[in-house]
Amino acid sequence: MILFLAGTSDARELAVQIHKNGYQLVATVVTESAAENLRSANIPVRVGRLNFRQMRQLVEDDEIKLIIDASHPFAEEASKTAMEAADLEDIPYIRYERPDEIFSHALITEVDTYEDAALLAKKHRGVVMLTTGSKTLSTFTRHLQAEGIRFICRMLPNKENMEKCETLHIPQKDIIAIQGPFSTDLNKALYEQYGVTLMITKESGKVGAMDEKIEAAISLGIPVLLIKRPRITYINECTSFEQVNELIGGYLNGQYQF
Repeated sequence: MILFLAGTSDARELAVQIHKNGYQLVATVVTESAAENLRSANIPVRVGRLNFRQMRQLVEDDEIKLIIDASHPFAEEASKTAMEAADLEDIPYIRYERPDEIFSHALITEVDTYEDAALLAKKHRGVVMLTTGSKTLSTFTRHLQAEGIRFICRMLPNKENMEKCETLHIPQKDIIAIQGPFSTDLNKALYEQYGVTLMITKESGKVGAMDEKIEAAISLGIPVLLIKRPRITYINECTSFEQVNELIGGYLNGQYQF
């Protein structure tokens, strides 16, 4: 049995491919909506974030022989937990990481953390659009609300996100609850509709539609704050499905020693 951490749309595609190749796996996802595609492919799914104790218990209960970490590029704690669990249980760990997208433009400012982005944005006088999800929304509200800066929050249309916005006193008129993918033209239309003068996004990769967000902003002359990925030293890092499948076969068929 393989434990598969599925944190992105392409990760779910990889899980389905591995399942079709004849391997048994159980997947973990953060949201119920993310679980639907996997269940439709007859893949067992556990919904919710796992702490270290829960992950080790799952590895032992399901007799996991290998962990594939295809969590989101910014799910730093999930990756560290998976690597530590694999090490202590003495089983192989494989990381699927989306390839980096390289952007270089005078309008793009790279920052290392959400806090850095919020501190720069609080100096801005205009309308800020956040396309960084809800997990760190409180970091931006803490800084931007204090300065009276209007910020538009674009996020997935789920109940948890709407409740978080309500808790943080974000007006409904400043929430764009919508499911991607988004074309460059749609991004441009949203920027123009809300009069955006600064866009904040994170380095999630091409499959995460990062390039369409940035291209749209640059075409309109809108500055971009780009939050860089956490830099983690992964074991067995792969950037393609082919690499992952080769390692799976190597480990489970005894060709590779762990």
